[in-house]
Amino acid sequence: MAARRRTPPPVYFDPDLGDRPLTAARQDIIIGRWQGVRDLLHATGSRWALRTHRIRILAHAVAGSTTVETWLAAEPKSADAQVLKAATEVVRLFGRAVAAGRGTGLDQNRVDRVADCCLRAADVCPPDPMPWASLLTAARLYEDGARRRVTQWWDELLRRDPHHMEGHTQLLRYYSARWHGTHGTMYDFARDAAGAAPPGSPLPVLVQIARVEEHRYVSDATHGRPVVAPLTGQQHWNHELAVTDVRRTWDRWLGMREAGPVKADEVGELNYLAHAACYAGRPAEAADAFRLLDGRAVRVPWSYTGDAAAQFARWRRQVAPA
Repeated sequence: MAARRRTPPPVYFDPDLGDRPLTAARQDIIIGRWQGVRDLLHATGSRWALRTHRIRILAHAVAGSTTVETWLAAEPKSADAQVLKAATEVVRLFGRAVAAGRGTGLDQNRVDRVADCCLRAADVCPPDPMPWASLLTAARLYEDGARRRVTQWWDELLRRDPHHMEGHTQLLRYYSARWHGTHGTMYDFARDAAGAAPPGSPLPVLVQIARVEEHRYVSDATHGRPVVAPLTGQQHWNHELAVTDVRRTWDRWLGMREAGPVKADEVGELNYLAHAACYAGRPAEAADAFRLLDGRAVRVPWSYTGDAAAQFARWRRQVAPA
């Protein structure tokens, strides 16, 4: 009797990336409670990658409410509340920037106030790298780039966690041509970080994130017109260096990580590698990535090359049939 083919899991854009305790805490927010958030962050402790993942998602969840302010009013000495408040203010700041429209500068005093909030969080929670990652995120909204401060903030983050994925990703975006750098500066940073990463670290995927950032920059420049330049067509994803980069990232990260399920805080990065492997014509690496993802999709980077759900499903069916 022929073996029964397994039905692939549905494509599901889970905002918590499979982190069920985080889902429970976000449900608390919906009903107006902050205690679940407090308990979650307390239980997370100093697992910095997981803590960063949770704070990032929680910041988006509370940005449209007064949840974090209510928590701080009840527990003004809570370091966790201060760190979440800083991350939330960064989310709100970018919301204002989006509402104002690209090319419309923000009040730089407002950016300063958000930076001050992040620095206060760093003061009350000295070991935590997250306030420094929040600062590196906010730095993109300084019109002059605040380069001297960015260098200081980056040094502070590295002292706390030299392989902090979120901090590296935010500085990569700062160095991109969309913000305060160039494609060359961005790729140099990504390759240097990838080369210095310990075996099994997801940091090598910074090179694939940089490739998506470059594609996005050129696509944005067309103002919705089709992209016809060879650099941003299929050749952007599958030229010799791009293919080599995918293989290197797989070898340094997935080829050396401990066996077992991919943690929630790595799901976003693994989607970048799956996307890159598909477009680079590396079906073996793509199949491994899809197997580890087990249906856990994120919209970026898939949405930059088409409908996110359709892309994820089509490529998974093509390279990793059930």
